[in-house]
Amino acid sequence: MAASAKILDLRKLLAERFPHPSLTAATRLITGLSFLDEPIGGGLAQGAITELISPQTSAGSALLIHALIHSACRNNYFVALIDGRDSFDPYGLDNPSLRHLLWLRCNKAYETIKTADLLLRDGNFPLVIVDLVLNAPKEFGKIPQTNWYRLQRLIEMVPTACLVLTRYEMVGSAQLKLVLENSWDLKIFEQDVFSRLRIVVKRSHPQSEISSEVRAQLE
Repeated sequence: MAASAKILDLRKLLAERFPHPSLTAATRLITGLSFLDEPIGGGLAQGAITELISPQTSAGSALLIHALIHSACRNNYFVALIDGRDSFDPYGLDNPSLRHLLWLRCNKAYETIKTADLLLRDGNFPLVIVDLVLNAPKEFGKIPQTNWYRLQRLIEMVPTACLVLTRYEMVGSAQLKLVLENSWDLKIFEQDVFSRLRIVVKRSHPQSEISSEVRAQLE
């Protein structure tokens, strides 16, 4: 079977398994996580890419992913996790939460971007998480910035919030850039771990600007 036919079959399967959400006037996906929603004005922007920079591998990005999956279950919507290094650990998630998750396991950054391109074209998921935290820095040298701007142009057409998790700033088309800052110690085991997650706004602008040079490459 040709690759294009396989893609069409996959898109049909996704549309049937995860019904396309209805377009509404809402512009944000409210996660219900106060440490995330409050700093960014009420929720993740729909039709836009948000980059969350996790400078350290132990900063709490895995905890955040679990919290977002629990939120999707509580609010009855589906979330897609594109796992850039096949590193996600579902331990601790109950069956109802897992039923609201589509986990796509990749091994390279370029595979992850191609997968995101496919999912964002149809907009079947209110939230798409792209986890690149554990991918090696050398992998990103093979991904031109035009790829990120193409993803932004795709997501502008659908009611989807795209959250890209990275180790350092790299997504030029991100409407909002956040930093996950945490300090862990033994006392964390005596309290709610989510209370230790701290998100700081690094950069925000209403609409990602695409230069004429980049736009010409996208055409």
